[in-house]
Amino acid sequence: MSLTSSGSTATAVGPVSTVESAGIAQSAKSIAICDTQPVTAEGIRNLLRGVPDLKFLGAPESLAQATEVVRKQRPNVLILDKGFGIQAILDWLIEIQSKDGAPLQTGMVVWGVSVTEAEALRFLQAGARGILRKSAGVQAIVACLRTVAAGRSWMEDCVFRDSTRSDRYPRSELTAREQQVLELVEQGFKNKEIATELGIRPGTVKIHLKHIFEKTGVRGRYGLALNGLRDRGLVSVPA
Repeated sequence: MSLTSSGSTATAVGPVSTVESAGIAQSAKSIAICDTQPVTAEGIRNLLRGVPDLKFLGAPESLAQATEVVRKQRPNVLILDKGFGIQAILDWLIEIQSKDGAPLQTGMVVWGVSVTEAEALRFLQAGARGILRKSAGVQAIVACLRTVAAGRSWMEDCVFRDSTRSDRYPRSELTAREQQVLELVEQGFKNKEIATELGIRPGTVKIHLKHIFEKTGVRGRYGLALNGLRDRGLVSVPA
């Protein structure tokens, strides 16, 4: 997938008639943004003015305000700034999904100046449906918002570019113990936790992981965990 650079300018949609515009406006997906910098929220507002099928709903200034917006106004998408703190975002994502026991209607997109694959994986495992860098171009931002608003997942392919070599890997080639290790890695377990769970030494876990990487062609434990999320239908990387 090729995305525009941060300096790119792109028109997301072509001109539409007055009648078409009215119909699109009524069905437009709502977008809210919770960012540490008000000027960034204003930038998203201005961007969405040129995208008829997306509309700006609001800009809560704190995670507490974001909770109120999600529960009362139910935007289709809420953009969360990683600048609030990784752990704060993770805790908020988990809490908002468990409140009132009601299914969450809002798709969460976490974005930041930089997002590592380790951070992205943790956000996805906590319930985020989109991962985006603030350097993304207009087309990438709009594509992300549209996809998440439609109930699907989206992330920039560059986040996990070095972690995976194929969408599906041959699990059948793994031994029973390697399968167990793989399943725990996909769940986010660390080496010591895997060792404790399986009653083996941490060094043995490393040996199993080495064999898993060789057999699957996946580079890194984050790639394995990402593929686990993909297999369960929780996330997909755009092609």
